[in-house]
Amino acid sequence: MKRTQRLSVGISIAFTLWSFLLYPYGDAYQQSHIAFYMAITVISCIFCLMHVRSAAFFVAVIVNGTFIVFFAWTGQATFIAIAVNILLVSFGMLAVLTVNYRNFEKMISAQQQTQALSNENLRLANIDSLTGLPNRRAFFNHLTEAFQLAIENETRLAIGVIDLDGFKPVNDLYGHSSGDRLLIEVSDRLTRNFAATDLFLARLGGDEFAFVISDVACDRNIVSEGDRMCDQLRSPFNLPDATIMISGSIGIAVFPDLASSPEELFDRADYALYHGKRQKRGNSTLFTARHVAEIHRDARIEQTLKQADLMAELSVVFQPIIDVSLNKTTGFEALARWNSSVLGHMSPAQFIPIAERAGIIGSLTKPLLKKALEAARKWPDAVRLSFNLSAQDLSSPEAVMTIIAIIETSGFDASRLDLEITETAFIHDTRQARQSVDLLKQIGCGISLDDFGTGYSSLTSLHSLPLTKIKIDHSFVRGIQNNPASEKIVRSVLTLSREMGLDAIVEGVETEEEMAFITHLGGNLVQGYLFSRPMKESAISDFLASETEIQPSYHRTA
Repeated sequence: MKRTQRLSVGISIAFTLWSFLLYPYGDAYQQSHIAFYMAITVISCIFCLMHVRSAAFFVAVIVNGTFIVFFAWTGQATFIAIAVNILLVSFGMLAVLTVNYRNFEKMISAQQQTQALSNENLRLANIDSLTGLPNRRAFFNHLTEAFQLAIENETRLAIGVIDLDGFKPVNDLYGHSSGDRLLIEVSDRLTRNFAATDLFLARLGGDEFAFVISDVACDRNIVSEGDRMCDQLRSPFNLPDATIMISGSIGIAVFPDLASSPEELFDRADYALYHGKRQKRGNSTLFTARHVAEIHRDARIEQTLKQADLMAELSVVFQPIIDVSLNKTTGFEALARWNSSVLGHMSPAQFIPIAERAGIIGSLTKPLLKKALEAARKWPDAVRLSFNLSAQDLSSPEAVMTIIAIIETSGFDASRLDLEITETAFIHDTRQARQSVDLLKQIGCGISLDDFGTGYSSLTSLHSLPLTKIKIDHSFVRGIQNNPASEKIVRSVLTLSREMGLDAIVEGVETEEEMAFITHLGGNLVQGYLFSRPMKESAISDFLASETEIQPSYHRTA
């Protein structure tokens, strides 16, 4: 625009000089033609420069101003009339130009504001409002671009999915404001400690984060980076309300090793995260060829489950729960078994998690509960039945009413039924889970908290739920006589259960040494291979008849 202004001044001066040089030639009539030619040319130039207002004014002032003064000083009536006409036309043209330029200026300003607003909306659409990190949309956009560059440059690309372990209890205990503050602290810590690396960090939502690292040299480096992140997350977070201890699990996948698209790469990382949270929570897990085999196996199991005749193929076995103080069986826990017509005998450790992940666990619960209740009807009145429910069995009023209907139509006394629920049942929809538990408690069922101590909300669950029993997880029992940490945990839980009026069942007792130690700590209700492996329904009557003969040596060594 500045060059246009300078050019307009030069051309105007040159045009004016040229017109003056032509003026001496010809008579008055021919001279008026020069004036007319000059006026028309200047008017055309002003129109052409309408959107460059300063240049148009320069042309009008230099050319028209000069000729108006010149013609007015000639003293000839014709030229004076021409000067007046040029003056009026110039004023009119400049007025029109000013109005049009003002409208043009407003239009440009509106466009600039619209563009700025569009840019801001685009920025907000790609930024997580809480942490200031890129959001899920920005992450996948970046992943797509980085993936394409990795293909073009033939480099390796890694992504990691981070899930915070123990975040849910922070919201439950301290409120969502503290939970939000913790998420901000997590994002700040990760950003601060990994800013020097070629790492793109984003928050996907909730307590889930993700990162992309381009040009990865080797798997060892990315796993080391993931482990370093986990170490950072294990350090205490000092919030205004409390000092919080959490951890983070990370699933990592690398292109082009085992993924051929951005979507598949993310799914691989997410599967590694899921696997890692089950096997070694609080660490990073790299997706490998072994996981590919597991995915294919799990997919086959899932499809077979969906097509199976579950009432015919599923069965129930029972493991006794012993009161060692009375040397008496107080109940049996029902455990699922699946003899598939396609796959053969399948371990519940395999098909139960797959059914839960696929959302079809409810279709397994119904036939298993019916079979367990039918078998328990034949037991002595003093013997109880324990049955495991999944989180999905409590996820809706319809699901829990189906459970209640099966119990009430079975002919089995609901007051002899203990329903075992894990802490994960309360993570996704705490309110609905509690309402479901209340309904089950109202018909007389006992409520047991299973795998106590392996989650993060145990004390919260004990305080807020209508529990009758807790089950101490077997991981604290294995080799307890040689593990001071396990001893302290079990001792504390047994003491806590007595003070709260809850029964505590110790799972996984396999050796006489473990049993002696549990008895020394005050545990009476136990379950494990020391007494019996899970048995078929047909073996229960013989087991109960022979229970007076169960005299393990722990009685002598306790």
